[in-house]
Amino acid sequence: MTALIEALTLSLGYNAALVAVGAGLLGIASGVTGSFLFLRKRALVSDAISHATLPGVALAFLIMVALGGDGRSLIGLLLGSALSAWTGLLCVQALVKHTRLAEDAAIGAVLSVFFGFGVVLLTVIQTMPAGRSAGLEGMLLGATAGMLWSEAVTIGVGGVLALALVALLYRPMIQVAFDPGFAAARGLNVGRIDLAMMGLVMAVTVVGLKVVGLILIVALLIIPPVAARFWTERADRLVLLAGLFGGISGYVGAALSATAPDLPTGPIIVLVAFALFVASLIAAPARGLLAAAIGQRKFQRRVHLRQGLLALAQGQVIYEPFTLRLLVREGWARADGVATEAGAGVAAKALLDEQRWQVARALEAHEDVTARHDGLGDIDEVLTRDQIAEIDRHLAKPTEVTP
Repeated sequence: MTALIEALTLSLGYNAALVAVGAGLLGIASGVTGSFLFLRKRALVSDAISHATLPGVALAFLIMVALGGDGRSLIGLLLGSALSAWTGLLCVQALVKHTRLAEDAAIGAVLSVFFGFGVVLLTVIQTMPAGRSAGLEGMLLGATAGMLWSEAVTIGVGGVLALALVALLYRPMIQVAFDPGFAAARGLNVGRIDLAMMGLVMAVTVVGLKVVGLILIVALLIIPPVAARFWTERADRLVLLAGLFGGISGYVGAALSATAPDLPTGPIIVLVAFALFVASLIAAPARGLLAAAIGQRKFQRRVHLRQGLLALAQGQVIYEPFTLRLLVREGWARADGVATEAGAGVAAKALLDEQRWQVARALEAHEDVTARHDGLGDIDEVLTRDQIAEIDRHLAKPTEVTP
C-alpha cells in the first residue's frame, strides 16, 4: 500500500513518474477522442486502425536500420505506424465506397491482412542481428520499462495536440455523430469530418503504442466513453467524463504497474478502465443496475399500492402478503385486510383517479399526457382543474366519450 501511495504521488521514482504522467495524458486524450467514435457508432474502426499500425512499425524499423541507425527511434516508429494506419483507414473507406462490402466486413479484412503482414515482418526482423534487441514486440502490449524523457514528452505532446484538435473540431464532430443528414443539410462536409475524426483516433492510437500497445489501445478508446454514458444524457458531459475516466485509468494503472514490475502496464491500465466501467454499470444514479433495481422496486410498490387501494374501494379483502404489508405500513388497512377510515378515503380517491385516467386515455386531447405518465399517480398533479372538470363531465355521461 505504501508503494502504491508513493506511485500515485509521483514519488516512487523517476521512471514511474514519467510513465504515470504520460499514461494519464494518453488516457485523457483516448477517452475524449473515443467519445466521438462511440457516439458515431464506429467503435470497430479503432480496431482496424490500431492493428494497421504494426506493419508500419516494422517497416520503419527496417528503413532506419538500412539507413545506418539502430531502428529504435520512437519518433521514427510512430511516423511509420501513422502512415501504415492511415493507409489501412483509406483501404477501409475505399472498400466500403467502391464495393458492396459492409463496413464491419471491410474492417475485418483490413485488420487481418495488415496485422498478418506486420507479424510476418516482425518474424523477419527477429532473424536480423539488430532485430533481436529492438523490442518491437513491446508495441503489441506496450512496454514502459526504461521510458526516456524524450519518449514521455512525445507521448504527452501528442496527447495535448489531440485534445486541442478535438476542441477545435468539437461542434462539427458532435453534429455528425448525432445526425449526419442534418449536418450535411447545414453545409458540413460529413466525409471530411469523418476523416478528421478517424485521423484523431489514429493519432491517439499511434501515441499510445508505447504505453498500452496496438492491441489494447482500442480498450482505452472505447471503455471510458461507454462507462461515461451511464452517468449522463448530454454529449458535452459524456466527453468530459470519458476524458476523466481515461485519465484515471492511465494514471492509476501505471501506478499499480509500478508497484509490481513483473506486471505489464498496458493490461493493468485496461483492467482499471474495466473496473471503472463495472462500477459505472452498477452504481450510476440514473442508468446503473442498482438504480434500475431500485426503480423497479419502487414501481412494483406503486402498482401493489394502487391495486390494493382499488380492491379496498370495491370492498374486497386484501390477502396478498406484500400488498397487505404495504397498506398496513401506510396505515390504510388493518392486519386482517380491511380498510381503515383513512384508507377508505384514499381508496375512494384512487378509484376515482383510475376512472379519470381511463377517460383521459380515450380522449385525443390528452394523448401526450397519458403517453408520458403511467397512470399510477394522482391525476390532479398532472392535469389542470379545467381538464379534470372536462374528464368528470365525460365520467358523468360515459356515452359521450369520443376517441
